[in-house]
Amino acid sequence: MLQFLRINRNIRSIRRYLNIVRVLSTYGFDQVLEMLGLADVVVRSRKLFRRSIPDIARLTAAERMRLALEELGPTFVKLGQILSTRPDVVPHAFIREFEKLQDKVPSFSFEEVLTQITSELGGPVEQFYAEIDPIPLAAASIAQVHRARLNTGEDVVVKVRRPGIVAVVESDISALLALAGLAERHVSGSEIYNPVGIVREFARTIRREMDFSREGHTIEKFRDNFRGTPWMYFPRVYWGQTSRGILTMEFVAGVKVSDQEKLSVQGLDAKLIARRGADSFLEMVLNHGFFHGDLHPGNLLILPDNVICMLDYGIVGRLDENLTTFLTDILSAIVNRDMDEVVSLLLFAGDISDSLDTRALKRDMFNFIDGYYEIPIKEIEVGRMLIEFIEIITLYSIRIPPDLTLLAKSLVLIEGMGRTLDPTFDMAEHLRPFIVKALRQKFSPRRISRDINQILFSYLNLARNIPRDLKEIVNRINRNKFKIDLEHRGLDKFTADFDRSINRLSTSMILAAMIIGSSIIMQTDKGPKIMDFPVLAFMGYSVAGFVGLWLVYAIIRSGRM
Repeated sequence: MLQFLRINRNIRSIRRYLNIVRVLSTYGFDQVLEMLGLADVVVRSRKLFRRSIPDIARLTAAERMRLALEELGPTFVKLGQILSTRPDVVPHAFIREFEKLQDKVPSFSFEEVLTQITSELGGPVEQFYAEIDPIPLAAASIAQVHRARLNTGEDVVVKVRRPGIVAVVESDISALLALAGLAERHVSGSEIYNPVGIVREFARTIRREMDFSREGHTIEKFRDNFRGTPWMYFPRVYWGQTSRGILTMEFVAGVKVSDQEKLSVQGLDAKLIARRGADSFLEMVLNHGFFHGDLHPGNLLILPDNVICMLDYGIVGRLDENLTTFLTDILSAIVNRDMDEVVSLLLFAGDISDSLDTRALKRDMFNFIDGYYEIPIKEIEVGRMLIEFIEIITLYSIRIPPDLTLLAKSLVLIEGMGRTLDPTFDMAEHLRPFIVKALRQKFSPRRISRDINQILFSYLNLARNIPRDLKEIVNRINRNKFKIDLEHRGLDKFTADFDRSINRLSTSMILAAMIIGSSIIMQTDKGPKIMDFPVLAFMGYSVAGFVGLWLVYAIIRSGRM
């Protein structure tokens, strides 16, 4: 049974894979597909699916890719949304287009909602809810949300996973991994961007987002982190009505942070909200290393007494201690205009190419800093500055952790909301005490002592393992078991073209032999005849003529005369 299910899944993946190729070809990305070694598939798909998009020639490549992602469905829309936070991977024009991607998905029926709840929670709906509003509050590609009331009287919202979405996403991930593997094999320089790694990271992200029990634990972790902060509120999770596909949370009534008129009517302090929002976000990043990654205005509610409530915890970012230290060191070096330290930190922390031009990098960094040097600190937008910094180092093929780009994007949103609420809002002012605290901790005697102990312990382990590793290498050499694996990149296309050329040459030789043989038979004037021609000679000429015409057509079609 398991084998049958695996086969079925493979068939779905192949169908999805071919559909992706068809859509990309339809939107004018044949050259990309040919670079991936899919030229033959493109030709066949054109024959089977002759579909054209009106005015496609007038659209930019970024616009065409956005439309292709929207047509391919929820998984690809999510992929585009995540890539819009990766200026280190995606060009600017594509990021601007991907930011327009929205989950344009109709809601699914209330009957399916009830079926999903019964299946996920293991009992009739009446066992868990006194009533559920059949009209959804919101619908997206992965789930939709309904108002409800528990049997104990609490007002809640129920997040219900879309039926069949898990199978669709898994099929899409399989197809994306196949395409990423082709990119690594066929596209020179793609290893800098690590396509397979990007797809695997995306797979982890979307799988987490589809697991609502994980989102529930995330809410509780944020609540624990801010337990001593009275002006931060997090909705309660009802675990008796929650599973991997269902999330039941407390219904929170508040004012959207973007509704300034209503904030004013209710006597809420916009400037205080801006300060609290900035401080809470920086607390998440620099103290907890765990931050909300989707803080657009729709996910922030303001409660009485200027209390802030965050919603939708599907996307979160994590900064470990090393990445937090790197961030504070970089910001400190930029403020001090120490370009040697900036470059040194990048070389130490980032994945770099062998051809990195450090002199040009320093020059661009100086220009970057000079652009901000004359601007008053209170006018500097820290988030946009960090994004610009990431864009510069991306030009030099220096890869940085995705969570850092997600952080930069989140900072832009927070600063934008802060300046909307308070025109005098200054993120740098809020950032300064956190950086000072981080630097003090970095150079504290306790931290230095711990770092020294870690270094000594690492060297001790290395010294302990060297004799054993050397002995293993010598033993393998003595047993003729020592192997060195060499991987040739970019040879697959050459091999395919070489095989095609050999096949054509072989076919040509067979054709020549058939023509010569038929000519010899023609001279013998023996055997059965058709119109006074020997049958075997007639058949030989006919087959040779047909195959020869087919070969000439194939060569002309390939454009390689």
